[in-house]
Amino acid sequence: MINENIIEVKDMIKTIGDFSLKEISFSLERGYIMGFLGRNGAGKTTTIKTILNLYVKESGIIDIFGLDNFNNEKEVKDKIGYVSDEKMYFDDMTIDKTRKLIKSFYSKWSDEYYFELLERFELNKSKKIKELSKGSYKKFSILMALAHKPELLVLDEPTSDLDPIFRKEFLNILRDFVSNEKNSVIFSSHITNDLDKIADYIVLIDNGEIKLNKSKEELLNNYRIVKGKESFLNYFKEEYFIGYNKNDFSIEGLCSNIEVAKKLEKKGCVLEVPTLEDIMFYNVKGVEKNE
Repeated sequence: MINENIIEVKDMIKTIGDFSLKEISFSLERGYIMGFLGRNGAGKTTTIKTILNLYVKESGIIDIFGLDNFNNEKEVKDKIGYVSDEKMYFDDMTIDKTRKLIKSFYSKWSDEYYFELLERFELNKSKKIKELSKGSYKKFSILMALAHKPELLVLDEPTSDLDPIFRKEFLNILRDFVSNEKNSVIFSSHITNDLDKIADYIVLIDNGEIKLNKSKEELLNNYRIVKGKESFLNYFKEEYFIGYNKNDFSIEGLCSNIEVAKKLEKKGCVLEVPTLEDIMFYNVKGVEKNE
């Protein structure tokens, strides 16, 4: 394993209109996949565009491959594959003309790998971009991000338009991509099922703030959904529970301490391993009382 962070973000601030990123900080080692999780409008895309210098940060540090993202933009972007949630390519150009245009920007572009993926993804090089379905366009975006052999993939909602069969294949591609222990992935999504399957680390953002930054292993080992009768309310202390939801008859909450959860299990509560959807819900919503 190459023991270094492929990206480090510290105290990053960016304001657009009435929305602000508030001192965003996280890092990612080589060889891992980070799930960048949050509901729509939470700040995922703004964070990604600021990291890529599509938006210029107001303050903070963004180092990629040990280089400042602003002062070394060309060198940094040469080694990043980016899949945007927005359209990036010209509608009236064919797939093949787009290849010929984009390849000149990258030092390690591989036509051999490009055509291998083109066949694997079942794309027709003669088709114009505007003729592609949403799913085919997303496949093409993924192909273009991979064809120049990047070291870091930055993916903004990459699976939202993919059919279930290709989505599974794409997740396998990402596993292969990081298997050399040199490459890494930032996978931004509000679709938690994909991140449940593939992420090594989870960063949760909401309203421009990082709410959670932990390894998925730590979350699975220490966090539990606790369910019990409404009379257990007094046990759902803020210091151990990220949030809970209660009504007149029952209470359910997300506990961040496995030992506390086990003690409540002995008192009659039921424990479940949370999904990332559970973790996002309770971190964002906190306490909800349905009375």
